[in-house]
Amino acid sequence: MKKTPLYDTHLAFHAKMVSFHDYVMPLHYDTIINEHQGVRKKAGLFDISHMGRFEIRGDTAFPFIQSVITNDAGKLEDMQVQYTPVCNERGGILDDVLVYKRQRDHFLLIVNCGNKEKDWLWFQRQAASYQQLEIKDLTDTVSLIALQGPLSLWMLEKTFGRKFDCLKRFYFGDFTWEGVRMIISRTGYTGEDGFEIFVDAQHLVKLWNLLMDKNYQDGLIPAGLGARDTLRLEAGLLLYGNDMDETITPLETTIDWTVKFDKDRFVGKEFLLQQKEKGPGRKLAGFEMIDRGIPRHGYPVVKGSAVIGKVTSGSFSPSTNKNIGFCLIQSSYANVGEEFHIHIRGAPYLARVVKAPFYHRKNVTGGCI
Repeated sequence: MKKTPLYDTHLAFHAKMVSFHDYVMPLHYDTIINEHQGVRKKAGLFDISHMGRFEIRGDTAFPFIQSVITNDAGKLEDMQVQYTPVCNERGGILDDVLVYKRQRDHFLLIVNCGNKEKDWLWFQRQAASYQQLEIKDLTDTVSLIALQGPLSLWMLEKTFGRKFDCLKRFYFGDFTWEGVRMIISRTGYTGEDGFEIFVDAQHLVKLWNLLMDKNYQDGLIPAGLGARDTLRLEAGLLLYGNDMDETITPLETTIDWTVKFDKDRFVGKEFLLQQKEKGPGRKLAGFEMIDRGIPRHGYPVVKGSAVIGKVTSGSFSPSTNKNIGFCLIQSSYANVGEEFHIHIRGAPYLARVVKAPFYHRKNVTGGCI
């Protein structure tokens, strides 16, 4: 199993460590609910160095990126970030990634930990027909942490003694700290305002300790994978392997808006066009439980005596005090207000379709970049 540079730091904070794909990662340090609420009220610091990081450079970097994503990188300004699926020829979601555009010939892709090897092989295969293109794996040399929560901007500015409010949502910039180069993006996976910080792996422990030392007394806490999952679910953000995989297309999920049919071509376009014309037969829908019961991944969704789908994600929501989730069901039952039963350990529990996200934060604004 792999360890991030923060492994010993996590142990020092008494983290419960678990295997997560190829890594040993912190599940929680306190309780998951305490960490969840700490991020919602103040801020949490996450080690996300297990995520994959690929650098794409060269004269054909832009057409290559356009061909492997369903979103339109042509809409990106320099130093802007875009969320997008990567699909196979049958429209199945190979991964959902973040695209960082420095310039037309220079991109950075952040991919899911569990898909890194698959993505690497896929991009190498797709790149075979492009000249002047270099794909480099930065995962082991550049580390990544996330500072998330309503106090994250204030804590970041206090730590580094400079303003970051000019960094708009889904933009990034280059910064230095004691001569160390950092990329800081205003992105995250919690539904809160927040920042993700890239730094050379050799400087990660010092950076983590600096952020914790400067902000611990003001409420910054370390947070693990458990809180990361409940936070993202409340925010209506999908999880690869639960809510999407290679058998599910973007049009069958809540991220159908990321498919841009008006650009020239991309892998999976023809299949997705056909699916769009016919209409997907199934759809991912947010739901809340009416009866008491916590839904979990894989539980059957039943209407009358018929199984109409399954739960893809489910949990107790600390912010709304409800049990919530996503389910992939027949499209005719995916309208808001539709009621059905979820079988929890063999017993039916009433639930209804609601509009996601389940939790809304205050608007975040930014200025000069």
